Amino acid sequence: MSQSPSSAPSEPQPVEFAPAAAPVREAVTKLGGQPVWLAEPQWPLSRATGAPMRFLGQFSLAGGGLGYLFMTGDDGGVSVDGTWDPEGGENALLVQPGGRLPGFVTVESRAEGPTAGADHLPRPAGEDGTDPDGHAWQFFGGPGIEPRWLQGEETPGDGWSLVVQLDSGRLPFPVDFGDSGVGYAFVAPDAGEGRFLWQCT
Repeated sequence: MSQSPSSAPSEPQPVEFAPAAAPVREAVTKLGGQPVWLAEPQWPLSRATGAPMRFLGQFSLAGGGLGYLFMTGDDGGVSVDGTWDPEGGENALLVQPGGRLPGFVTVESRAEGPTAGADHLPRPAGEDGTDPDGHAWQFFGGPGIEPRWLQGEETPGDGWSLVVQLDSGRLPFPVDFGDSGVGYAFVAPDAGEGRFLWQCT
């Protein structure tokens, strides 16, 4: 069945992240640095090692909330499998304020911890942010914006909406999403919790 123009998915606008002039202390979308908590700090821990996950970034949500993205890194030379799994306990997208802590995530009360790099702020990428076919692989979600999957469709559930899609090749610091991988962050229909996963080629 064909979609009418009003219901067709919108074309996402490519985004990139540029170094911030100073540490970002506002509740805005950013990559790197330290989280700007809207409620009591909840730093997620790796299920495999118990060590604090690495903070990748925070993203503005509808209604004024933030989604905080974490993923287990290879700090200390320990490589952990399963960071691609949305409920494997090796990544977390936590929602504040008023979010629910998913059962597969363990946290500790700490405001700061390991980070993927220095603060970076978003800006439009223009044509430089698209592939040779003109498709964006790194962009924010929103009404009518659908993920661009590398592999099969893996939306966490009915009504879950895309927060951001991250292209490991266009990030300002190394992040292990596998071979030329892309990460996908989603929020539940009631915006009470989030999920993150990645796919690679």
